[in-house]
Amino acid sequence: MSETQLTATARSEWGFSSPDEDLRPSLAEVNSTINVPTGGHWIRRFLAFVGPGYMVSVGYMDPGNWATDLAGGSQFGYTLLTVILLSNLMAILLQSLAARLGIVTGRDLAQACRDNFSRPVNFMLWIACELAIIACDLAEVIGTAIALQLLFGIPLIGGALITALDAFLLLLLMNKGFRFLEAFIISLLIIIAVCFAVQIFAAAPPVAAVLGGFLPSREIVTNPAMLYIAIGIIGATVMPHNLYLHSSIVQTRAYERNDSGRKEAIKWATADSTIALMLALFINAAILIVAATAFHANGRTDVAEIGQAFELLSPLLGLGIASTLFAVALLASGLNSTVTATLAGQIVMEGFLRLRIPRWARRLLTRGIAIVPVVVVTAFYGERGTAQLLVFSQVILSMQLPFAVIPLVKFVSDKRKMGKFVIPMWLAVLAWIVAGIILVLNFKLLFDILFS
Repeated sequence: MSETQLTATARSEWGFSSPDEDLRPSLAEVNSTINVPTGGHWIRRFLAFVGPGYMVSVGYMDPGNWATDLAGGSQFGYTLLTVILLSNLMAILLQSLAARLGIVTGRDLAQACRDNFSRPVNFMLWIACELAIIACDLAEVIGTAIALQLLFGIPLIGGALITALDAFLLLLLMNKGFRFLEAFIISLLIIIAVCFAVQIFAAAPPVAAVLGGFLPSREIVTNPAMLYIAIGIIGATVMPHNLYLHSSIVQTRAYERNDSGRKEAIKWATADSTIALMLALFINAAILIVAATAFHANGRTDVAEIGQAFELLSPLLGLGIASTLFAVALLASGLNSTVTATLAGQIVMEGFLRLRIPRWARRLLTRGIAIVPVVVVTAFYGERGTAQLLVFSQVILSMQLPFAVIPLVKFVSDKRKMGKFVIPMWLAVLAWIVAGIILVLNFKLLFDILFS
């Protein structure tokens, strides 16, 4: 479908009357650039959609997850595995809705918000999303700096400054094509998965205790310290900016822009993101399980910092390479998250503000905002302060979730916007329940912070 046809379709679906409304496709430079075969075996069509789900899954295993998962495992054993499972199921649902929105309407979530809300509301939503991206970027700076320190002995402040150089990584990868970018992401994800598979094997956790950790516990809500970590896990797992990202990058596939093409695209995109997020579930659970087995079981409930974990893993697991694998996976996680957060930042800025600036300039801006607090906190409070900042960044992410989740659920539940692809009533109810859980947990955390 040509851009003119796309514009006409979007104008009709979203009720535009002004001829100068900006209906340029999301990420126009790569929109509909990846071919989707119309015949042959279904595997070929599915493989054409493989990629966006893995790019989205990166945000669910970034360095921020490491801090919250390590803290949860060392302090509370396997108890918070149920939170990881719950947050992952939430992520699968919400990401499938984001993909549906992008495929059906041809609009990413930021564009959809701009098209439907007033300017003040859009400004507030944009600010909330930018804060989420900065918090995510903060985690990436800290995680990458720690990995560079652990592997090469580079001081944290130096490592944080070095991360500014990755502003050009996305530009380099995008110039080679979107499929190359996806291959780069998936390759690093494989490295992370292998590193943790080896550590899980070395840790040999008790199966019964691990399975018990996936069962809900009332203590998670009644214990303020546990709730703080639990909400940090949710904030680190369900990433607000990933909803914007997914609704955009699914449109890189050249599926037929008609009802049958969209129906098939929704099916394969949902399968892609579900499988990819199950990988994220394995990695997040693996981090917590390794922490619970190596630290909590040995009475080291104070391990909440990545540096501490690195020093203790090899001796406690009895595997000399365990600590190195841990640091390598951390570096791969930081690099991966850098790429996807940069892309999400571009989508959000273009979608809400119609502002298009060079990707390298956008990257330097957000990375610079993240580097400053890391350098200041490290200089005044050392590594412990940096670790606390990392966990706090994930709680900030959780606070931004409602600003992305509520508009998303509102749009995909609206038959006027989605037509025959509107989600069924049971799914809408489930999605609103998820949004409600996120809101309640956030209010509970704010109450505990302010009045305890």
